[in-house]
Amino acid sequence: MDTNVFKRNELLAQKTIAGLESRNMKGYYAASKEEALKIALDLIPEGSSVSMGGGMSVHEIGLSSALKDGNYNFIDRDQFEDKRQAMLLAYDADFFLSSANAMTDDGILVNIDGNANRVSSIAQGPKNVLFIVGMNKVCSDLDSAMKRARNVAAPANVQRFGLSTPCASKGRCFDCKSPDTICCQILITRFSRHAGRINVILVNDNLGF
Repeated sequence: MDTNVFKRNELLAQKTIAGLESRNMKGYYAASKEEALKIALDLIPEGSSVSMGGGMSVHEIGLSSALKDGNYNFIDRDQFEDKRQAMLLAYDADFFLSSANAMTDDGILVNIDGNANRVSSIAQGPKNVLFIVGMNKVCSDLDSAMKRARNVAAPANVQRFGLSTPCASKGRCFDCKSPDTICCQILITRFSRHAGRINVILVNDNLGF
């Protein structure tokens, strides 16, 4: 990454962390994926039950692998024949891991979901929610964050899943009602009623979609 971009991201992250704290959430800055992994593991006590949505950023920093290999009760839904059972277990987990489709530079998180297991766990249930967010997802305001979520993150995800929607082929949102749409539930998290429940690690790297 260009040195000037890295420095700008570093300054922007501090602004975003202040915004998160004003919204009853906790923010952390990581200069690298390796540092982000260390911060995440410091936040999650050994023995904790941990579940996650489909956040690519969690995999990219090595957190999911570290939890599977470590002394944690990692609820891996891929290992469940009954996916609903895994999703229900997530609501009572000590930690729920996710990324964000976008967030504003003053701490508002935007997430889009198809089945709603991810956004519902972010909103309520797990004792703690931990976001891993690359600085490429930080936007100047809510409007640009919504546009990023719908026109960047959603098309990339439907392409990843091999779904048939207009955005899969055109690369931008058509506000469709296709049976394959993943834009079923949109969650805007602007404040946490429970102080410290939501933690966000901002990583000075490009992560996820």
